[in-house]
Amino acid sequence: MVRSTSTVRSIRYASGVLELLDQRELPARELWLRIDDLEHAARAIRDLVVRGAPAIGLTAAYACVLAARARGNDREGWLRDLDVLAAARPTAINLRGAVEQMRGLAEGAPGEAVETLERAALAMHEADLAANDTMAGSGASLIEPGSTVLTHCNTGALATGGIGTALGVIVRAWNDGRLARVLACETRPWLQGLRLTAWELAHEGVPVEVLVEGAAAAVMQRDGVDWVIVGADRICANGDVANKVGTLMLAVLARRFGARFMVVAPSTTLDPSTPSGDRIEIEQRDGGELWRAAGLAGAPAGVATLNPVFDLTPAELIDCIVTERGVLEPPFGGRIRAAVDEP
Repeated sequence: MVRSTSTVRSIRYASGVLELLDQRELPARELWLRIDDLEHAARAIRDLVVRGAPAIGLTAAYACVLAARARGNDREGWLRDLDVLAAARPTAINLRGAVEQMRGLAEGAPGEAVETLERAALAMHEADLAANDTMAGSGASLIEPGSTVLTHCNTGALATGGIGTALGVIVRAWNDGRLARVLACETRPWLQGLRLTAWELAHEGVPVEVLVEGAAAAVMQRDGVDWVIVGADRICANGDVANKVGTLMLAVLARRFGARFMVVAPSTTLDPSTPSGDRIEIEQRDGGELWRAAGLAGAPAGVATLNPVFDLTPAELIDCIVTERGVLEPPFGGRIRAAVDEP
């Protein structure tokens, strides 16, 4: 089992057994689900049992191991399984990257490669943990003492294999005495900020104030925010960032009210093969999620619902991208590819 420095975990794997902390149940209860096969893992990814690009990638890697064990000599069946898994959520590049890495490790019967695949998945988990720690230190060092920071969605241990990306930076900065105030957007409609980020920061001993996204402009205008710090689900070659919907709004507000904007993501989230954000497929989820989040059965007759899960923040609104391979500053052209290609 991979051991993290964080007090929070979302993925457990040991002796061929994969378990996921059901994030839909937080903070009311901590329910661990045993994932028995790849189909169960793909459903858990689609249904947001597990979320956050790095955590989705790790879950996918372990699911490939489960599928290889189940398929034995049936290579074609295993490859079909992997295609199903890769399609579970299209925007997060870590999912596709993990599946393709595992696909390349089993050239023959998948059952014969179980040990190889398992070692690779565990190594991927260890690498993410180490990357989180490196990013936390690099990002925190950029924050001036006495700063106020604002974050969006959930980017901590629940979303990764370690202490987190953006939230890891915030936890480290707080522990280093650099922060005066931490703000977290509620993050609608699933309320990841209210349910997950607040719960996680409480576990880490970091005081946090939660606000609805609509209050961010007034808070920036009235009280001032020094840094907006977010994660990413994909970062294009030119530095455009796909992240939880609402990120673009905060980037625009940051530019208007003088806050700096930091994106924190491991190199596995960098996608130099996609030139710019307009090439990314933005996941559209069931509109009923919005109504259910309000405690309603569905939309009134004649009312349509738009439910994009991500938005695209242009590179020109981003002050820095923190990875485990260094802090990237604009202009980002060429630097994304260089960070990916670094040994």
